[in-house]
Amino acid sequence: MSIYDDLGIEPIINASGSVTRLGGAPMPPEVVKAFADAAAEAVPLDQLQAAACRIIAEITGAGKRAWSPRGPPRRSPWAPRRSWRASIAAAWKSCRFARDFPTNSSSHASSRNGYDHAVRAAGARLIEVGFHEIVAGAGVRRAEAWEYEAAFGPNTAGVLYVFTPDSRPSLREVAERAHRRGLPVLVDAAGGVPPRERLRSLIADGADLVAFSGGKAIRGPQATGILCGRRDFIASAAVQMLDMDDHPELWAPPQEFIERGKLTGLPRHGIGRGFKVAKEQIVALLTALRLFATGGYDTIVRGYRPRLERIATALKGTRSVCQILDRGDGETFPQLEIAIDEKALGRNAFDVCRRLRQGKPPIYVGHWRLDQGRLMISPMNVDDAAAEVLARRLREELS
Repeated sequence: MSIYDDLGIEPIINASGSVTRLGGAPMPPEVVKAFADAAAEAVPLDQLQAAACRIIAEITGAGKRAWSPRGPPRRSPWAPRRSWRASIAAAWKSCRFARDFPTNSSSHASSRNGYDHAVRAAGARLIEVGFHEIVAGAGVRRAEAWEYEAAFGPNTAGVLYVFTPDSRPSLREVAERAHRRGLPVLVDAAGGVPPRERLRSLIADGADLVAFSGGKAIRGPQATGILCGRRDFIASAAVQMLDMDDHPELWAPPQEFIERGKLTGLPRHGIGRGFKVAKEQIVALLTALRLFATGGYDTIVRGYRPRLERIATALKGTRSVCQILDRGDGETFPQLEIAIDEKALGRNAFDVCRRLRQGKPPIYVGHWRLDQGRLMISPMNVDDAAAEVLARRLREELS
C-alpha cells in the first residue's frame, strides 16, 4: 500500500535517475531520520545556516584555499544552501552588489540552457563569447579563454561558467582571465558530482562561487542545493534569502556568517526569499553531504553494475543490444544502454518508451538518446525487486 494511493497516483519505476520531474534521488534512512528529527524542534534559521556554513566550508575546502594568483588572497569560508536554482539567482545578485550593479555576465555560447533564467531573473544580461564550431560542423575549435577577456567591459559583473567534465576552456583558464580584471566566476555545477573530489576541486581551480544540487548524487532533499565560495559573496547571497522580518535593534546574526556592522540598515526580503529553505531540509542535506563526502554510498554504488548486468542478461535474444557504460572509478554511476533494432522490432525507441510509461507498473527510462534508437537505464532508483520487473517488461516490449 503506497501513500500515493489515496491521491489516486500510481507509483512508477524510475529507471531515469535523479531527475527532478520524477522526484529525484532516493534519500537514505539516515537522511530521512534527520529530516524528521529536525522537524520536532525550533531553531533560529540564521544560526542554523551559520552552523551549516562551517560544516560545508570544511567539506568543500572553501575556507582554506587562497587561490588568487594576483592581488591579495581571497578566502572562501562560508556556504549556505537553498534550492540549487535559487542559489544561482542569489549568487548572481551578490556578484552585482559587489560591483555596484553592473548587469552583464560573460558565458560561453554552448553553455546557454533553459536554467540560465535563474541568473537573468537576478538582473543579469548574458553576453555570449566564442563559438562552438566543432558542434556546428564549421571547424574544430571551441570558445577560448582570451575570448572571455576580450568581452569584459565596464558593465561586466562576472562570468557564469556551466561546468561539465568536458567543459572548454578550463575553469582554471577562465578564472585566471577573470581575476586579472577583478571579476568573480560563478560556477553552475548542479550535476558536478560524483566524483566527490569535485566538491573541492572547482573552488581550488578558481571559482568564487559554486552551486551544487543537494538532491542528486548527494541524496539530500530534492529541493535543496549548496552554494559555497567567498565569504563576502556568501553573506550577500544570504541576506537575499533569509527572513528579514525583524527589528534592526534585535537582529544579531552570527558574526562569522554576516558582518552586521557592514550593513547600514536591515535589508528587506530579497530575491531568494521565495525559495526559502526549511530547517528540516538543511539538517537532512548536511547529513546527506557528510555521507556522500565520506564514502557512505560506495557500497550502494558497487551494487549498481551487477543489477544492470542481470537486466542485460534477461534481454538476450530480444531485438536489442545492451552495453554497460561505466567509468570504473567506483563513484560514478554506470548506465545500461539498450540499442533497439527498430526495423526488426517494428517500433522505434519512442514507441517503446511510451508503452513502458503506459504499462503496469509505469516505467520511466532515460529518454535522452531516443532519437538514436537507444533507451538508457539508470540504477539509482532501481532496487532488486524493481530490477526484476523492469527486466520482464523490457523483454516483453523488445521481443
